[in-house]
Amino acid sequence: MTKTELTAAEKQLADALYEAFKTGKALDVAKWQDVVKEDDRSYLVQDELLRLKGEDVAGYKVSLTSEETQNMFDSNEPLYGAQTGSHFVKSPATLSLSKDLMDPLAEVELVFKAKEDLSTEDSLEDMAKKTTVAPGVEVPDCRFLDWFPTLPKYLVMADAAVGGYVVYGEEKETASFKLDDLAQVTTTLEHDGEEVATGASSEVLGNPLNSLQWLVKKLASQGKTLKAGQRVSAGTFLLPPKLTEGTWKASFNHGFSDVEVRVTK
Repeated sequence: MTKTELTAAEKQLADALYEAFKTGKALDVAKWQDVVKEDDRSYLVQDELLRLKGEDVAGYKVSLTSEETQNMFDSNEPLYGAQTGSHFVKSPATLSLSKDLMDPLAEVELVFKAKEDLSTEDSLEDMAKKTTVAPGVEVPDCRFLDWFPTLPKYLVMADAAVGGYVVYGEEKETASFKLDDLAQVTTTLEHDGEEVATGASSEVLGNPLNSLQWLVKKLASQGKTLKAGQRVSAGTFLLPPKLTEGTWKASFNHGFSDVEVRVTK
């Protein structure tokens, strides 16, 4: 077996994750928590899960982009999850708790879109020139029971970084903002008109562009490239509340549009 081949147990985990993804029947953490114990092995399971989904990679989500969330999952760096095209949707969006989701949360993020392939040689200024940026509400979701915030990091990674949906608003040229402005984006998240949480982009590795740069370098270390047309949900401004039925709206400063997610039963 080579380092890039799955063990029998890892293949079983990928198959189980895909079955849970299709059926909405959550997995028992205890049954799977000892299958993967290394980052590289977890990403291999994630790759197999993506293959089973049968869709191309339309982008990525980056998680654990604050010291607080890294501590929660015993990690010293962020992690990423590959996302398929059907799970990036334009605001306003409607999601069903019974048909689309299992155990979702609500995060507020910036979403970059590459206009051309990104390179490890790109500076933050280069990445700004090569991308657009939009406000977003990411909806993390998980194939394991009672997952937040105690799911082992390696299972988070295997499960596409608990990828659910990314709802994005109006896109702007990233280079139209000063780099410092992107570190000072603030948000208010409301549920049915009542404020739930506030947050700031500085929580995302100091500046969400740092998260994008981290991802490009991480992918390169695995022989992958962030390609033109792919989107990146760069990391949450706030600790996510549970996503429940009703209308969720994230409002931003710096001229970003609102992002709305209507959640039905």
